[in-house]
Amino acid sequence: MNMQERLAAARGAAPADLVLRHARLVNVFSGAIEETDIVIAGDNVVGFGDGYPAREVHDLDGAFVAPGLLDAHVHIESSLCTVPQFARAVTPHGTTTVVTDPHEIANVLGLDGIRYMLETAKYGPLTVYVNVPSCVPATHMETTGARLEAEDIADLRHNPWVLGLAEVMNYPGVINGDEGVLAKLAAFHGRPLDGHAPGVHGRQLNAYASAGIGSDHECTTVDEAMEKLRRGMVIFIREATNAHNLHTLLPLITPATSRRICFCTDDRQPADLLDLGGIDFMVRSAMQAGIPPVTAIQMATLNPSEWFGLRDRGAVAPGRVADLIVFESLADFRVKRVYRAGQVVAEDGRLLPWPGSARQRQPRVRSSMNVDWDSLDFAIPAAGRAVRVIGAIEDQLITEHLIEAPTLRDGLAVADPARDLLKMAVVERHQNSGHVGKGFIKRFGLTRGALAGTVAHDHHNLVVIGADDRSMMTAARAVGAMRGGLVVAEGDQALAQLPLPVAGLMSDQPIEAVRSGYDDLLSAAHALGAAMHDPFMAMSFSALEVIPHLKLTDLGLVDVDQFALVPLWVA
Repeated sequence: MNMQERLAAARGAAPADLVLRHARLVNVFSGAIEETDIVIAGDNVVGFGDGYPAREVHDLDGAFVAPGLLDAHVHIESSLCTVPQFARAVTPHGTTTVVTDPHEIANVLGLDGIRYMLETAKYGPLTVYVNVPSCVPATHMETTGARLEAEDIADLRHNPWVLGLAEVMNYPGVINGDEGVLAKLAAFHGRPLDGHAPGVHGRQLNAYASAGIGSDHECTTVDEAMEKLRRGMVIFIREATNAHNLHTLLPLITPATSRRICFCTDDRQPADLLDLGGIDFMVRSAMQAGIPPVTAIQMATLNPSEWFGLRDRGAVAPGRVADLIVFESLADFRVKRVYRAGQVVAEDGRLLPWPGSARQRQPRVRSSMNVDWDSLDFAIPAAGRAVRVIGAIEDQLITEHLIEAPTLRDGLAVADPARDLLKMAVVERHQNSGHVGKGFIKRFGLTRGALAGTVAHDHHNLVVIGADDRSMMTAARAVGAMRGGLVVAEGDQALAQLPLPVAGLMSDQPIEAVRSGYDDLLSAAHALGAAMHDPFMAMSFSALEVIPHLKLTDLGLVDVDQFALVPLWVA
């Protein structure tokens, strides 16, 4: 529809394509709820009011209408599904736009991985924008399948689906003026620069913000978030599968601060997406906790659209794209119907046929498993009386840096499940370098067997946690045989497994099958004693060396506070 036709419909001089009668509009500009008809021509809202002629009328009978929800920061790969399957999960829950950071697949496949995500997002019912990964690799203390410098990513700035630069995780590099990091910031000057600065405060925060980085999603306390907000940063409150920050940070939301706060899911697994939802779950939880309904909806719509400069969405207003959600109650926010560009795309939790879906394609990606299995060894020779141990924390990405006496047997330091002291290994899988980082982890809960997987943020090497070396080797080899995936094993037997052949990160199956396979993994892991809600997500983030305090990569243990590799054995 051209502009003349749209204007004619807005004036009422020509029939609109669709009118939503008897709506209660949540106006995120005024903060009011208005009883009105909503007029749509082509892809856009063109007006409000009674008496507009239209080719089609939907009587909403007093239901509420709000803008489609926007996820401000998400790694689609963490759903273990491809983009079309991710859309099947989130669109019926009211998310119509996401800003994804494909740094998971970029760490495995480089620019080819980013192009894969852009290509598979085309023609679907979900609008997918990309923020270009800023840290591939995240640091110098890991081995990845690719390295992206400023000159590699600069051309992506010109892609219409690219908004800016994704979370700048190398915060010491920013603060200390690393030339390579600064070159990436310069390449996206004038675009949204998203941050990742857990625990950074004071003068270091001043330096980080001075580089032009304008958001952060790693806050775990109100004090941390408030300091960043006072320095001019937009705060993304996160509610992921393994990082539950929403309720802790709700006191941050006041009439003075709310317009500088957005919601994001970051990393969320299939069961949570399908059963609980994503951004809608955050809106619903915020409302139930006493946040004013319009404020909660603003943080999921208008606020992120303004941060990213997406002036065509984020509100229901003339000239804005007709991405709308319909729901019946402010007391129990449940999305009943979703409009995408003026067309009904989901109803009662079910995605409806979308005209563009037939044009979607799934390009093939190369294998990403390169391990010399004959040389792999998980033994840790005894070399002292104390070791550094990762202390896992339920529902958090941060870990503790513990010092423990190891259990020694036959000259080796071994796992001791009776003490909740398990062995952990990270095996480099991209370049067949032979690098294997070895260490120990507590509070993971396994009493026997092992878990292994190629989802290991952000390098996505093969990570294994187990109660004995034999089970660890069985799990690791089973992952390799699947060209990547997740496995639970005990002794010589793989008890449950989920193949992830797309870069070792994503399944090529429907999300329902992925969810079923993942449920089987969790059941098998819990049967072996794993105590956490999602031990696979916890395992993957135990290898991420940009979140405090102690992590393990293929190059060894990382003291994140020192931002340096440290020895396993303590003098």
